[in-house]
Amino acid sequence: MYQSILVVIDADTVEQKALTRALELARLHQAKLTLFFSIYDFAYEMTTLLSGEEREQMRHSLIADREEWLGDVLADYDLNEIQYDVEIVWHHRPFESIISHAIDAQHDLIIKGTHKHKILQSVIFTPTDWSLLRKAPCPVLLVKDHAWQPNGKILTAVNAASDSETHRLLNRKLISHGAYLSKKLNAELHLINCYPGAPSAIAVEIPEFNSLQYQQSVETFHKEAMSKLIADFQTDITEIHIKEGIPDDEIPRVAKAIDAELVVLGTIGRTGISAALLGNTAEHVIEQLNCDLLALKPDGFRSPLAKP
Repeated sequence: MYQSILVVIDADTVEQKALTRALELARLHQAKLTLFFSIYDFAYEMTTLLSGEEREQMRHSLIADREEWLGDVLADYDLNEIQYDVEIVWHHRPFESIISHAIDAQHDLIIKGTHKHKILQSVIFTPTDWSLLRKAPCPVLLVKDHAWQPNGKILTAVNAASDSETHRLLNRKLISHGAYLSKKLNAELHLINCYPGAPSAIAVEIPEFNSLQYQQSVETFHKEAMSKLIADFQTDITEIHIKEGIPDDEIPRVAKAIDAELVVLGTIGRTGISAALLGNTAEHVIEQLNCDLLALKPDGFRSPLAKP
């Protein structure tokens, strides 16, 4: 499933979480890694007094400096028997360079580390993280500090009751990825499906409305939908979590309760006004997770950065 992995090198730290995770996956999948380093120095734009040749010398000098730094970083990692190459590009918008390379090289997976705020002790997500979640053409694995333990747990979030063909196909894709990784990592596979509670206003406006009976009916409906969804999968599922509430709250809550190493969920890649108004579940969920997130796009998704 993952034969060609694009690893985003973090220019701000020697500890490369994405590379560590990529090496784990590469050894499991015999995958090839591309270590991708996008650099830019805005001082380059301020050197208008320099000639074109002098500006190019400056650019090459900066790239050479970063190449030397990366060589020192890689010296601390065991790259034996790992097939990899290094790609260093000069680009002022990192997410565009990452996505463009992923499109051109047809990578199966992008892996990127997240940053922790030293004072607040919380993870800060950069514009590059959000752009990758929305616009990357392939699955994106965002790596936190939570290590993958032996015999760990993978939580896969689905929307089993959706009547949308896009969501039905995405559900199957999510379970397939979760099942594949659980086998490779010898991990437990958990599934979660969330459903909304009864609007409180209904009980006020309609006194005869039985909210308990309504909730029981909705829960039964979602349980039956989940049973139909997993019927065709020949894989071991440790536990199915049917939760009342919104995914933004329930997915992180269950992930913490089972101490998951990885959460797998889908993102439809909204951009522009629709993203601002509606948001993306993946973006709301990841801020509350203490583990890695693997975000998948629906089949047929086309990155807005893809060439016409």
